[in-house]
Amino acid sequence: MVTLADRTWAGKRFGASADGVGAVASMGRRVTAFLIDIAACALLALAFTWPAPPGNLSLAIWAGMTLFSVAVFGMTPGQWLLGIRVASMHGATILGAWAIPRTVLIFLLMPPLLVDADGRGLHDRLCRTIVLRAR
Repeated sequence: MVTLADRTWAGKRFGASADGVGAVASMGRRVTAFLIDIAACALLALAFTWPAPPGNLSLAIWAGMTLFSVAVFGMTPGQWLLGIRVASMHGATILGAWAIPRTVLIFLLMPPLLVDADGRGLHDRLCRTIVLRAR
């Protein structure tokens, strides 16, 4: 018989729950949150540039929004909508300055796709963070 102590799951070695609140967020939730954030920033940028396309303004808005919201609140608006958050591996309640390199690495797109067995992307491993379910 397999007991809970014998089971393994993403984030177990970091104290993450097997499921529910505190479990490692799925890639589907993370990608959906990212797409929500990108769409919201593009619409906001479009409001300033209409009828011309927003161009790089939407990327600048995304970077600023991501830096601020993750550094201060631990989640972007898209992550908040989907009930996930970025947590520090050191137990800090806010991410602070670690949001800067994390945002830069997400901008490159490849680091978030290079996940390990704990569901942490390269950007999370380098910045000592993990994305968990908040509800």
